[in-house]
Amino acid sequence: MRKAISRYLMLLGLAGTMGLASSCKKNFGPINTDPSVVVNPNIDFLLTYSEDQLTAYMGNQNEYVYETMEQFWRFTQHIASDPYDITSNVNTRYSAFYLNIMPNLVAIRQQISMKADSASYANAAAVTYILQILQAIKVTDVNGSIPYTQAEQGRSAGVFNPVYDTQETLFNTWISELNAAIATLSATGTTQHSYGSADIYYGSDWAKWINLANTLKLRIAVRWENQNPGMTKTIFQEVMTDPTGPISTDAAQLAYVTGNNTYYGPGGNINYRSIRYATKSIIGFMKASGDPRIGIYFSPNSLTPSFGDSLAKYNVTAPSFVNTNDPLIMYQGCPADFTTDPSTAAFRSNPFVVGSTQYFLLSTINRWFMAPNYNRTNVGAYTELLVSNAESCLMVAELIQKGYGAGINTNGSANDWYVKGVTSSIKTMNSIAQAAVSTTAFSDDGATTVNAYLGNSQVQLNGTNDLERIYVQEYLNFFRNMNEGFVFCRRTGYPKYGSSYYSRETFNETIPRRWWLTDPGQPNSENWLSAMTEEGFTPNAQDLQTLSTQRVWYDKAAPDFGGGQ
Repeated sequence: MRKAISRYLMLLGLAGTMGLASSCKKNFGPINTDPSVVVNPNIDFLLTYSEDQLTAYMGNQNEYVYETMEQFWRFTQHIASDPYDITSNVNTRYSAFYLNIMPNLVAIRQQISMKADSASYANAAAVTYILQILQAIKVTDVNGSIPYTQAEQGRSAGVFNPVYDTQETLFNTWISELNAAIATLSATGTTQHSYGSADIYYGSDWAKWINLANTLKLRIAVRWENQNPGMTKTIFQEVMTDPTGPISTDAAQLAYVTGNNTYYGPGGNINYRSIRYATKSIIGFMKASGDPRIGIYFSPNSLTPSFGDSLAKYNVTAPSFVNTNDPLIMYQGCPADFTTDPSTAAFRSNPFVVGSTQYFLLSTINRWFMAPNYNRTNVGAYTELLVSNAESCLMVAELIQKGYGAGINTNGSANDWYVKGVTSSIKTMNSIAQAAVSTTAFSDDGATTVNAYLGNSQVQLNGTNDLERIYVQEYLNFFRNMNEGFVFCRRTGYPKYGSSYYSRETFNETIPRRWWLTDPGQPNSENWLSAMTEEGFTPNAQDLQTLSTQRVWYDKAAPDFGGGQ
């Protein structure tokens, strides 16, 4: 995890749609009339800005609030909170990609192409594709067809009406670009330009960039599976036979530590419009399996060891959902859908009174884990976990378990990768909590804690429902990355209804499968309308019923939420 250096973020107006730095000049004539005269921004600064924007755009009341906290977290049943209508505040990922991220990456490649020693910048150009695809995957997840192959060509090629590429075209394009980037970064010979500390993630450690590229290929592979499992197998085997391979160490995961800058993360909006509670399902499973992340993710209620004595003294009976003999009585979940269990849900805002003591029974999310400076100043550091080692390892475990690794050396069994993934998740979440000065599960190296969890019969793979167990650990790990959590639940249908292992709770709300793109106006209305028609989308529709029934291409064959097989 690398900390951003703030001086790189004050960048000469690089966030404009043209992706190039602008400066005040009195004589514009030569620039406007002579195409050989160009603005020459520092490519190191361009990279830093784009890397920072992968996280920065989500802050304040943007993606964290209007998508993660008010929508995705509820739909996946990681948390329970008041339902709110979906508003036009969602989908800021789209504008961030085309305004703040992609233009600068394109500009880097343009600047490199004009250098006399451009061969020495091959690696510097290659990583721009990896960053670009990281955000582009996220954009297509909820929008389907988007401009990509012809995007950002207005200045260079006069293309102001880029086509909306289908998801199948996007996936093929991205795999090709990632393969090319991996090949470039794997080559030896020419001394390469280093971004140095301007690369706030990896410091131009090319091997880690290859790891990331391969893990992004896995993200594409699992999204492709419901439409074309053959492509999933091909991609997976490419990744596993690559000499560098996917992310498989904590040092290679893509994480961004922002210090105590409250602009990043949900910040003071962590309670915006609603308190977020743990669901009954997630608390029940974490307690049963002895999950050490329970205190990292969620805050204890106000029950104390003397609670039983108070009940006896005042001859009061605890609510039926509270087991007074439970050693983890301080963690109690709320129904994911309040209407299914109103008697328990009533304790969201109402205390349980025993004598003169008020007990608040339901566990909220751990606010300091998600927003380190909530109600305090300059105490903890916020971490954005963009691509985790745990995610990478557990995807490998999932795909091996499904048989996609047959005939190749996968450098370990499904169980080996599962153990690595679970171990990394626990240690990474603990490290994030330490940086946030929040509740941790351990203060040592964590080996004893992790081994105890892996030895729990609820956690070990047992040859009976191993895929579901891998799925559940993917699900638990995505508490910190809700876009991937939403995509996971949408593509797999897990946690599934009626499971004896980890069951999804009854949920009566209508869940959208996508967001929307409105008519961009001229000169690209025709391409937009063509894309909407081809995808089977109702143009400009923003109502929940339509969004719940019209799916993006790779989601069309996926199960319903909770409908996993």
